[in-house]
Amino acid sequence: MAFGKDHELHTRRFSRNLGVGLCLAAFVALMFGLSIVKVTSTGPIQGFDHVVRPELTEAGQ
Repeated sequence: MAFGKDHELHTRRFSRNLGVGLCLAAFVALMFGLSIVKVTSTGPIQGFDHVVRPELTEAGQ
């Protein structure tokens, strides 16, 4: 069973969808890269527990 030739509308729509897909993939890759850099470049992560931590004050240094 042979398929007919695509209409030019489908060709334009495919190229537009491909462009949007590539932009979306680039955005996801950028966010993933920024997340990896942020996680690996920070020191020990401490939660916010409403307690004064001496290492964050000038007297503790």
